[in-house]
Amino acid sequence: MNEEALTYVYFFIGGALLLLVLLGLVASCTFPGLNKRSKRFFIPSFSILALSIVAYVIDLFVYRDPSLAWVGKIVSFVETFLPSVLLPLLTAYVLLCCGKNPSKSPLFYVALSLCASLLVLLSIAQFTDAIYYFTKDNQFVRGRFYWVLLVPILALIAVNLFEIIRRRKVLGKKYFIAFLVFLFPLLIAMIAQAFADVFLLIVIAVSISALSMFGIIVADQVGQYLSQQREIADQRASIAVLQMRPHFIYNTMTSIYYLCAQDTQKAQQVTLDFTTYLRKNFKAIASKSPIPFTEELEHTRAYLAVVQAQLKDKLLVEFDTPHTLFRLPPLTLQPLVENAVKYGVNLDAAEPLHVSIKTEKTEKGSLVIVADNGPGISEDDNGEPHIALSNIRERLSAIRGMLTISAGENGGTTIRVFIPDGDQK
Repeated sequence: MNEEALTYVYFFIGGALLLLVLLGLVASCTFPGLNKRSKRFFIPSFSILALSIVAYVIDLFVYRDPSLAWVGKIVSFVETFLPSVLLPLLTAYVLLCCGKNPSKSPLFYVALSLCASLLVLLSIAQFTDAIYYFTKDNQFVRGRFYWVLLVPILALIAVNLFEIIRRRKVLGKKYFIAFLVFLFPLLIAMIAQAFADVFLLIVIAVSISALSMFGIIVADQVGQYLSQQREIADQRASIAVLQMRPHFIYNTMTSIYYLCAQDTQKAQQVTLDFTTYLRKNFKAIASKSPIPFTEELEHTRAYLAVVQAQLKDKLLVEFDTPHTLFRLPPLTLQPLVENAVKYGVNLDAAEPLHVSIKTEKTEKGSLVIVADNGPGISEDDNGEPHIALSNIRERLSAIRGMLTISAGENGGTTIRVFIPDGDQK
């Protein structure tokens, strides 16, 4: 491959690396799951890497033009110094990940001192040929003491490796691996630089290492973020399932009060059913896993027994549940039946509300059907979404279930809940 073709290859590699690093920079700024601590490391790191790659690309333009020797010196200075700035940043990030304050850590000041010493050496190199110099035709040549430039960088790598290995238990496996992924390619590239001019290798190593480290840490933090969101959703659902309508409790207690004088035995039964209903509601907040359908059915029967004691002949319920050997999220069936009663009963109507509860076994799972002959409901009530339906959908999605609402053939509403087969623990 001739020199011109090789230059084009270098341009292509530089452009590809710049694009990858800029994508990393954009991701660092926009990823919702990335915490502030990580953003404060990756945003400046990718910015520094982008500048380093730009300096490398500029170097490709000027290295063959003798009239631009002064530009080559500046670019060489930038190319060497900028990547080293990443290492004190890494030291600070490691300390923060371990719960330490970098400003109070001697190790961080050691890293800063090493970076400052490199800056001093590079400044000296501008006035002597002992470290490096440029020929008349603008070619970079190493001096006898070029190796001194590598000492601070290798020391910075050693400092970070020491801290990472020492703190590996505090960091955790994923962060420990991520930091090693960043440092080891850089270490190999710097050792190679001691024997040959492989700055392109250093640029590639640092860029790919930073992106790999970014990927590992983002994956871990996004996983934590999603876990937190699921926990928040569970807490919201737990609160929502306990939100019983006040007037239902008041009406039930009032009914029991009057029944005590009219029918003592029935008052005792309603009290027992209401106690069962309350117990099932309170038990639901402690249950995050799907429960047997038979338990949900018992809860629903207790609710209906209380309601029927109040509504009497205004509510008729039909059960057709031959299939019960499956599990579903707690408070899935009962709120659906409660919604049917709430939106379907009309005390002034001549006909009672009919509610049917059915179960079916399908090829891929189980189906629960709640149908009524009421006026029908939409998914919102006066412009507000049904909280019960939203919560049920949210909990069903965790087990890949589904809830659908449709109009009944003869009016009313039909709600179908699909529970897929599989492990629903």
